[in-house]
Amino acid sequence: MRRRDVLTLIGTAVLVPPQAGIAQTTPRIHRVGVLIAAAPLTDAHPFGAALINALTQHGYTRGHNLAIEYRGANGRIENLTGLVEELSRSKIDVILAIGYPAALALKTATNLPVVAFGTGDPVGTGLVDSLARPGGHITGISDMSAELSPKRLQILKELMPELRRVAMLWNASDPGMTLRYRTSEAAARTLGITVEPHGVRAPADFDPALATMFASKPDAIVVVNDGLTMGQRRNVFDLANANQLPALYEENEMAVRDGGLMSYGPDLVESFDRIAALIDRILKGAKPAELPFEQPTRFRFVINGQTAKALGLTIPPSILLRADEVIE
Repeated sequence: MRRRDVLTLIGTAVLVPPQAGIAQTTPRIHRVGVLIAAAPLTDAHPFGAALINALTQHGYTRGHNLAIEYRGANGRIENLTGLVEELSRSKIDVILAIGYPAALALKTATNLPVVAFGTGDPVGTGLVDSLARPGGHITGISDMSAELSPKRLQILKELMPELRRVAMLWNASDPGMTLRYRTSEAAARTLGITVEPHGVRAPADFDPALATMFASKPDAIVVVNDGLTMGQRRNVFDLANANQLPALYEENEMAVRDGGLMSYGPDLVESFDRIAALIDRILKGAKPAELPFEQPTRFRFVINGQTAKALGLTIPPSILLRADEVIE
């Protein structure tokens, strides 16, 4: 072959774009469902945003290799089974269950892999066999209510040494939250605090429950967080502040940022980082039964200084020094 022909052949090869000879592979879309008994999450919700950000850290990007489908029962627990069926038909790979009712519906209505969050004590409610060996198709993150309830009440007692009676508000239709309430009640008794129980089952229950609560004039309020109580949080804030009652919330900074006094509980960022890690392992082939139900290791204590001032409370330096954040 003449030198000119060789050079022409090389030039032609260089001009051929690589994609013409090599097929491009389309990334697989991993489908993650999110189920909650309350209103469906959105990308803008703190939980939705935390989930998307955490999954991004593991290489999953919306619109590229990740699709998320949100489902919520809007407080109608009886609709959860139908929503589980919807997610199953959508060929979901793994479902994040937020709250015990959603996790229970998924346990009984599907065999899809489930990562559970905010369910209360998963062993005490029978959701899993044990934390180390969940069994079945559910794993997740525990809320450590037995360990945290005494600490929350001790903070409240330190803030108010004269504390004698605490009103507790919780979702009585949720076994997971009922166990949380019982744990908090037992912790209160050890501190010499009398508990006034106010169980609610639907939004319509809040007005009469709050009217009864404030008529009895407790010293403080402890709110057991779940979708139902968080959905009515502004109503609780307004009445608590109007009656000069400090209120402590379990684990949701959103409550404090919206006007609550204090919250102490697992760090949201860490929890969703670990949720995303479990989802990633399941998407790569791990079985939930083989993945221990994890426990949080980082916790956040947040105080709303503006609410404290409105209540006429002076936060002792010993409490302020322990706070991760004071909102002014």
